[in-house]
Amino acid sequence: MQIIDDLSQAHLDKDTILTIGAFDGVHRGHQYLIGQLLQRARQTHRLAGLITFHPHPSAVLSPRNPTRYLTTPGEKAALLERLGLDILAILPFNKEMAQTLARDFIETVSRQLRMRELWVGKDFALGYGREGAPDVLRALGQEMGFSVETITPLIWKGEIISSTRIRSLLFRGQVRKAAELLGRYPSLAGEVVRGAQRGRCLGFPTANLEVRAERAIPANGIYAVYTVLGKERYQGVANVGVRPSFDNGERTVEIYILDFEANIYGYDLVVEFVQRLRPEKRFTDIKDLTTQIEKDIVQARRILAAEKRPPWPEEALRTEALTLRASSEPQLNSSAEASEDETLPLAAS
Repeated sequence: MQIIDDLSQAHLDKDTILTIGAFDGVHRGHQYLIGQLLQRARQTHRLAGLITFHPHPSAVLSPRNPTRYLTTPGEKAALLERLGLDILAILPFNKEMAQTLARDFIETVSRQLRMRELWVGKDFALGYGREGAPDVLRALGQEMGFSVETITPLIWKGEIISSTRIRSLLFRGQVRKAAELLGRYPSLAGEVVRGAQRGRCLGFPTANLEVRAERAIPANGIYAVYTVLGKERYQGVANVGVRPSFDNGERTVEIYILDFEANIYGYDLVVEFVQRLRPEKRFTDIKDLTTQIEKDIVQARRILAAEKRPPWPEEALRTEALTLRASSEPQLNSSAEASEDETLPLAAS
């Protein structure tokens, strides 16, 4: 997959079929859309491409309420590559981009990426003043030589799949429901850093994960998790929160990896959230706390033992594409998402 961060530097030898969107989380709806996009591209001997932005437009247009990311740009790129995309353009979104007219942006995309088809949702809009709605884009397409396909959202169990909905589930600690929409466990990745060593003193040494501030983190609480270190996956119990039994400090993500003793400071770790066990609770007696931790471990072992073998990301994506293509759900889903994900304005209206 070719990754582009500057359209002026793109040099393609084939025409393209493109979609534009946030694609945060690369959820089941995204996966199915991209599968259909790839199928169409192969049929027409064109390249399949996707244009997204970083930071999310809300970070520039609504800085007091920026979107929390389900995936970092690197994670998003890795997931999209595993789906088989040919081109990924991750363009910087800034005030200059926010002032760009729809015509100017689409003209650049059409010329530099040799766009022949553009797939968008029915409520999609881009450009200064959100002027680039589907009807406007179709008119531009007639002039510039590309067609516009309007696609509808994928419905899952009666509701539209969207990144906004997944974030809402995470913020309520409903990680299992979030996993249904993602097609894989919601996860966080980061470097293992030194903490206060309290877990070690209690007999339960934890890996303290340094998580980027802009990430969407599940609600405070105790979770049954898988931890991925290199090519190995381990069972674990994670605590997300402020450690109320101690100092009510800053929010952290700590993982007690079951049956594991190696020193992993400085290593990169991925935590996959399987099920929330309970909320955080303050214990005034350390013995009561250690007793509860032991109960949490027993419960997590039972839950994780009952899980089907969790697939690696590329296996999950491959299986998901096959499952959704064979399903009786709607034939196409939208690259535009609900709420703030439904449009990618290049400026506020």
